[in-house]
Amino acid sequence: MLLTPGEPASRPEPGHGPGPGPGLDSRPGLDSGTGSGLDPGPGPGLDTSQEPGLGRVRGPLPGLPNPDPGPGPEPGPGRAGRPLRIVVADDAVLLREGLVRLLAEDGHQVVAAVGDGPALVSAVLTHRPDVSIVDVRMPPTHTDEGLRAAIAIRARLPGAPVLVLSQYVEVSYAADLLADEAGAVGYLLKDRVARVGEFLDALHRVAGGAVVLDPQVMSQVLARQQRDGALAALTARERELLALMAEGHSNTAIAARLVVSASAVEKHIGNVFAKLGLPPDDDARHRRVMAVLAYLRGGAGSAG
Repeated sequence: MLLTPGEPASRPEPGHGPGPGPGLDSRPGLDSGTGSGLDPGPGPGLDTSQEPGLGRVRGPLPGLPNPDPGPGPEPGPGRAGRPLRIVVADDAVLLREGLVRLLAEDGHQVVAAVGDGPALVSAVLTHRPDVSIVDVRMPPTHTDEGLRAAIAIRARLPGAPVLVLSQYVEVSYAADLLADEAGAVGYLLKDRVARVGEFLDALHRVAGGAVVLDPQVMSQVLARQQRDGALAALTARERELLALMAEGHSNTAIAARLVVSASAVEKHIGNVFAKLGLPPDDDARHRRVMAVLAYLRGGAGSAG
């Protein structure tokens, strides 16, 4: 290509010029867990002089495993591709900053990034985000502070969407989150974040009001399931379908996975509702939440 006199040899690519990265709110007072606003550069605690792979250099996200795009997104509630306003809560600086960067690169706005339960509650009440991403274990005891903060938030803002991340499977945690029967809850293992496509799809679904549980949660429920009570009345196919419902799959996706027709899925779902004693309701999503909650309680109840 011929260049005219004075024309630069290259032009900066859009989105790589000065200023905050996409999705980051640069307004003063943004809570980053340290009292300062989020910065598109290295996050707090990232020493790029000793860790050349971190900071502004593009590559694997700091604090996260190498990303695996995973399968493409599945159509469903909340998956409209719209940018989301998000609060991130995790006391691990590397993971927190990695999540902020991942979300920003997907076009979302992180309105606050905090490191403990009280700061999470305050940030959500202040910013009213579309969804919050919460680590279960945070200071001071590193047990279930994040979970309790999430439940406290939903007590004050009923149905506030929350996606909880956990290092280990705890079926009771998922049941506690669903106890208010409002939906808009996700419970994923942290390893799932590395499968970026699945993680972002789950985030959109929760923001849209769906329930999304990690497949390993459902595997544990199946392994522990009681053989008496209402769940025992479900056939193997109905239990399989209920597990897929709990993972947040739509009827269309369930039909594809089970290689059956959509009408067959609807019939099975109706049988599940009837066997679990869930009365007809105009709100189909509410009955799905109730069914998943009954399933979780059945699995957790035999864990002792």
